[in-house]
Amino acid sequence: MHESTRFYIGGAWVTPLESRIVDVVDPATDEVVGKVALGGEADVDRAVAAAREAFPTFSRTTREERIELLEAIAARYQERQAELAAAVTTEMGAPPWLSTMAQVPSGYGHLRTAIEILRAHPFEERRGTTLVVREPIGVCALVTPWNWPLNQILCKVAPALAAGCTMVLKPSELVPRNADLVAEILHDAGVPAGVFNLVHGDGPTVGEALSAHPDVDM
Repeated sequence: MHESTRFYIGGAWVTPLESRIVDVVDPATDEVVGKVALGGEADVDRAVAAAREAFPTFSRTTREERIELLEAIAARYQERQAELAAAVTTEMGAPPWLSTMAQVPSGYGHLRTAIEILRAHPFEERRGTTLVVREPIGVCALVTPWNWPLNQILCKVAPALAAGCTMVLKPSELVPRNADLVAEILHDAGVPAGVFNLVHGDGPTVGEALSAHPDVDM
C-alpha cells in the first residue's frame, strides 16, 4: 500500500502544512490500495513560492540545457515503466496491457515531442522591422484529471520545462501514486529545486487555491 502523504516542494519531500488523509481505492476491485494527504491553501502558497523563486534562474537556461534535461527525464521515465504501469492499473483500473502498451507510452511520447519541438522552435522571429521574442511566461499551475493520468501530467509538464517555466502540479487525488513517481523521476533526472512542485489535494481546495493564486502566471 502506497501512502502519498508528503508533497514535493522546493526539491524535497515535505510534510503538508495542513491536510486530511483519505483512502485511495482501486476502482476495479473496490479495495483500498493507498492513502493520500489532501493539502490546503498554505501548502499551495509554499509550492508557488518555491516555483516563483526558481523561475529567474531556470528561465535563463539555454535551449541546449533544457534539451539535455528533458533527455535525462525521458531516460529515467523509460527505466521505471513497470512501476508506472502498475500504479496506473492499481489506481485507475486500466487493464495491465493497456497501462503497459498505451498509458505509460503516452506520457513518454509527450517528452519526446517536447524535445523535438524544442530543437527547432523559433524563440526569436523577425517580422519586417519587428523582432518577436518568445519568453517563458512564469509559474504555471497544472491541474490534471484521473483518466490517462501520465498522459495528462506529461502533456503539461514537458512543454512547461521546454519553455523554461516553473510549475506546481495538482494531480487528481484519485490517482496520486503515478504523480509521485513522476516527481521522483524528475528529481532523479536533475530538475533544479523549485522548478517542479507537487501538491496533492481536491479541486475545491487545492485546485481553487492554485487557480486563483496571484503569483501563478498561467
